[in-house]
Amino acid sequence: MMHTPTNETEHDAVSSVRMPKHVVVVVLDSLKRDVLSMYHSEESRSIDTPNLDRLAKQSSIFDRHHTGSLPCMPARHDLLVGSWDFLWRPWGSIEIWEDAITFDLRAAGVTTMLVSDHPHLFEIGGENYHVDFTAWEYLRGHESDPWRTRPDPSWVGAPAIPVERHPRGHFAYEDSRTWFRSEEDFPGAKTMRTAADWFSQHAPAHERTLLIVDEFDPHEPFDTPEPWASKYRTRTTDPWMIWPPYAVDARARGLIDESQERSLRAAYGAKLAMIDHWFGELLDAVDSSPVASETVVIVCTDHGLYLGERDVWGKPSYPIHDPLGHIPLLIRWPGVEPRRIDAVTTTVDIHATLCDIFGISVSHRVHGHSLVPTITEGSTAVREWALSGYWGREVQLITRDHTYTRGSVGSGFPLSMWSNRWSTMPVNGRPDLRLPRPDHRATLASMPGTSVPVIRQPFVEGDLLPFWAYGGLVDRHLLYERRHDPEQGHNLAAAPGESTSDLENHMIEILRDALGSIDAPDDVLVRLGIV
Repeated sequence: MMHTPTNETEHDAVSSVRMPKHVVVVVLDSLKRDVLSMYHSEESRSIDTPNLDRLAKQSSIFDRHHTGSLPCMPARHDLLVGSWDFLWRPWGSIEIWEDAITFDLRAAGVTTMLVSDHPHLFEIGGENYHVDFTAWEYLRGHESDPWRTRPDPSWVGAPAIPVERHPRGHFAYEDSRTWFRSEEDFPGAKTMRTAADWFSQHAPAHERTLLIVDEFDPHEPFDTPEPWASKYRTRTTDPWMIWPPYAVDARARGLIDESQERSLRAAYGAKLAMIDHWFGELLDAVDSSPVASETVVIVCTDHGLYLGERDVWGKPSYPIHDPLGHIPLLIRWPGVEPRRIDAVTTTVDIHATLCDIFGISVSHRVHGHSLVPTITEGSTAVREWALSGYWGREVQLITRDHTYTRGSVGSGFPLSMWSNRWSTMPVNGRPDLRLPRPDHRATLASMPGTSVPVIRQPFVEGDLLPFWAYGGLVDRHLLYERRHDPEQGHNLAAAPGESTSDLENHMIEILRDALGSIDAPDDVLVRLGIV
């Protein structure tokens, strides 16, 4: 069974590698691996990303990088806190028994900067991830950001192209987009330019720095001005769409037609191409800096996105398949020749890598393994397995050769939430869906690695659950061979009533050991039927 570190990074021996002094981490939200040329997909040839391509030619390219906690804010918890938390709680802020990496970096004298247009960082459920940065800047106007209360009466529609409205009614972005005077006013452009300016003006003035650029693009809305908006449109009669439906069997159920599919894929391509252009400004700033030779650049994402694969769109209640869970990771390390890395990795490993680079240890429970030995010393293995999933739903186990997604057995219960920060994702336009407060059923419990009392709130059928807990697999599991079935079309897991194969039993044993090694809640093992 793989060792999981508790309060140190995996690479705790003194390394002969000279650590760089500056790190730039760029998180591009909903960046699909299969549309990037460095991952050799057919579709990649239709979307231009010259700046990501430029970085890839100078980087270690990770071929087996996967999601951990899902979706947006849980993934940022993996990155900034270093521990999987989807097994204990849904979308939420940093808990009182743990700290973001920026807390320990501040104590170590590292200057940290956050530049972001990501609205969820400043909403309920994400409200304290930014507080321990030395400084931070929030660029306004993206998606659900409550930035404007009405359209701009003097500039309505310019440069915004008339588009179809959000399928669930009015959305904040529909007002915000009318206040953009030019491409430079779009949130992604502002974020990349601000990050480039900060690195040019501030990074050389400090001995050690960490810049995190949390860029919401190419996440929906897939809204761009011309010439980007028309760049990949092939038919002028197609509608202008920027909001994908969150739907399973969308085409089969008549929720989307061929012209709408073309429109959305073209809009995603335009958004990715535009943010790549502005990412080029940041990359130029790093490359022209006097500290360029001492700077690591990391490009990653929180998750992918379904754009019609398996007739699924967006990030609906649907099991994790590769369009969502198999994600890109590029790391450019000064003086290290570019190469491809075949080791299984996940987002908490980026946290462990940052700890290793800056020579810090954190006090709370962590699950990551440093990638420094793999990048600089040619180590071929990082971890034997990784875990991924949404709280309250199925759990995915990723190994080198297989992906096993284990659904709930029976009702999907027992189910509990462990948290002292009782906040979770708000649902736009539905304040009635906000998570209720803890009730008389709550007890105090312990979390692995902490003596801080934690509220454990059980749920039963009929309770209002956090948004992302709905729609999980029940009495159904998914097992795919990664090498021989890259499209994940042949499920090797037993159907209900069938006997499990030796292979599936082996995967169940690995999953049971993996969950046990991180002290996953008993609820999870009972719910998955693997006690």
